[in-house]
Amino acid sequence: MIVKRVTVGPFEENCYLLAEASGAAAVIVDPGDEGDRIVAMAAENGCTPSAVWLTHAHLDHIGAVSAVRRAWPGIPVTLHPDDLVVYAYGAMAAEKYGLPWEQPEPPERRFAEGNVLSIGSLRFEVWHLPGHAPGHVAFIGEGLMIGGDCLFKGSVGRTDLPLCDPAAFSRSLRRILTLPDDTVVYPGHGSPTTIGRERASNPFLA
Repeated sequence: MIVKRVTVGPFEENCYLLAEASGAAAVIVDPGDEGDRIVAMAAENGCTPSAVWLTHAHLDHIGAVSAVRRAWPGIPVTLHPDDLVVYAYGAMAAEKYGLPWEQPEPPERRFAEGNVLSIGSLRFEVWHLPGHAPGHVAFIGEGLMIGGDCLFKGSVGRTDLPLCDPAAFSRSLRRILTLPDDTVVYPGHGSPTTIGRERASNPFLA
């Protein structure tokens, strides 16, 4: 399995390419900015992505959706429906931070809790993990979690943004900690980690 990461934009967001192997079926997770670098990552690995999966719709995770769609016309974008309001807020959020913005067209598809997603022979289950955003999801399978902005190396996601829910976020973190210790966590910001490492040392999980 291929898991490639490119860190993009002023928020240093991690966009991922998931593929079975070089030249095989692939998806892009959270194209946040710098679409040219995301397209180059796919080309360097011989992949033509067939889908975009969004963990959530904060502006730093969706800013390159339009660029990806231009590179691969017809590529479907999938988001949990509870985050559609966040998705629509992108232009306002970008204005707040003084950032250039291209509002992407609405996602064509919707995630639901328990969906099983396929990339060739790879399988990932969708977990709805609200709190940081109402429609936040993670993709769990193949010994890893593509976790968006829930759990970071030594930290956790913010709960002080519009539509955050600290109580829901606490429940989501407790659910994440039911995963095996050797589960590799690929977060929306920062370096990969494992559930075991964070269980043992993350001060926000105490």
